[in-house]
Amino acid sequence: MKVVGIIPARYASTRLPGKPLKDILGHPMIWWVYQRVRVVDKLDEVYVATDDQRISKVCTDNEIPVVMTADTHKTAAHRLQEVSEAIHADFYVQLNGDEPLINTEAIAAVIPKEVPQDIEFGTNIITRITDPAQVLDASNIKVVFDNDMNALYMSRTPIPYPFKAIDFCYYKHVGIIGYNKKMLDFYKNSVPGRFELIEGIDTLRFLDYGKQLKFSLVSDCHSLSVDTQKDLEMVIKNMKEQGHDKI
Repeated sequence: MKVVGIIPARYASTRLPGKPLKDILGHPMIWWVYQRVRVVDKLDEVYVATDDQRISKVCTDNEIPVVMTADTHKTAAHRLQEVSEAIHADFYVQLNGDEPLINTEAIAAVIPKEVPQDIEFGTNIITRITDPAQVLDASNIKVVFDNDMNALYMSRTPIPYPFKAIDFCYYKHVGIIGYNKKMLDFYKNSVPGRFELIEGIDTLRFLDYGKQLKFSLVSDCHSLSVDTQKDLEMVIKNMKEQGHDKI
């Protein structure tokens, strides 16, 4: 089974323009992400997918495989689908380009032992919420699933609701998602479903249309993504504490 990791990278970030190229301890952020994910044994190949020549040049200069894609994609899944037209694989893993400290265990966990090719199929990493404040934070996508870890629903509000019991845990979506080709093609050729439009959660499209999305639980998988200059400073501080400035 061939598994390809794709790192979508846009230059035109609203809050932090040029985000993939921001300097972190002497290297652009996209370099750190690539170096971290390329060591995951389950990934046969890793590519950056971008619509910007500046990002492409930096990748080429740093010997990072890069694929140029259209500048019209509204979501990362759309960008992955275009890459899937050029690069054959049995499974495609979407990796966040703004997480220089991305959890490599979570990347490995999103890749199942077998991937069905005759149906639309995807996987998604989730983790337990340990901070009560995160339950109320609408930016944290809460999830519920059945006994076989099939996704039932995702919401920005706390689910399930503690009406008759409080002895349960909340779980949230982590932005590491895997797709087979059929799932990516479905996403490209479909329109947002009812609950995707209500909640504003792209991944809900698969559930709106009854596609199979399996969750994989990873303990203590809390990402530190770079969305603002303050986030960038925090990541640099953490990386210095971990000794990355000695590289």
